Amino acid sequence: MLLSAFQPERNDIYPYVKNESFTRGETLEYKMHYGIFNIGKGTVKIHEEYTVMNERKCFRVDVYGRTTGMVDWVADVNDQWGAYIDTVALVPHMSYRKIREGKYKKDEVILFDHLNGKITAKVINQKTGKYKDPVYYDAPAQVRDLIGGFMYMRTHDYSKVKLNDTITVSGFFEDTFYNLKILYKGKETIRVKAGKFRAVVLKPIMPDNKLFSGENSITIWFSDDKNFIPLKVSANMFIGSAGVELTAYDRLRNPVNLVK
Repeated sequence: MLLSAFQPERNDIYPYVKNESFTRGETLEYKMHYGIFNIGKGTVKIHEEYTVMNERKCFRVDVYGRTTGMVDWVADVNDQWGAYIDTVALVPHMSYRKIREGKYKKDEVILFDHLNGKITAKVINQKTGKYKDPVYYDAPAQVRDLIGGFMYMRTHDYSKVKLNDTITVSGFFEDTFYNLKILYKGKETIRVKAGKFRAVVLKPIMPDNKLFSGENSITIWFSDDKNFIPLKVSANMFIGSAGVELTAYDRLRNPVNLVK
């Protein structure tokens, strides 16, 4: 009786999100460019083993990015972003960043307490190697970090979305909460290093910031199949254009809808 009494509350906090797009073992490889120059490469990996956090089964997802070639001489970047994503609700229980960009370093852990609507942020003092005093935030329901937001977007049913419809994702990054609105811009066929794909086109409506030029500065293409993998990201910045492009994939959950 006690278990059944608490079950509806947990279902409200961790609502089921239908996921037929990804599973353990998936690996995506990317190249990054700035203008006409290839400047780096990245990997998105869903680890083989489930992890349990807050008594919930989670995917562990890691994103690695680093500069390559001559760019290393100017600005050596070697970053890791990670998250433990609830397998049912696709919300994060913990996310982390290990930033290594030249002399700049940052180690950050974000803990999500969805039951109590709280977020705890902890950052390591680079001089002492110990965590600074944590910072606490009141969090809205089903708030997601950047990785969790991308994984959630991969599960959306875009067959029911009309041109210029808006999808909203509740997000948290560093010390700010966002209700990021994303415009559905239809479908296209695009070619990337990994092949020629039918794609769904999305445009996040960017808030005012010092990096990206205008609210329509970013375009994202996802594969128009059950995997819904990110194929390409194009960004117009105040200091030029940059982008990310899929180069390889492995152990996808579903067949790939390539164009011959």
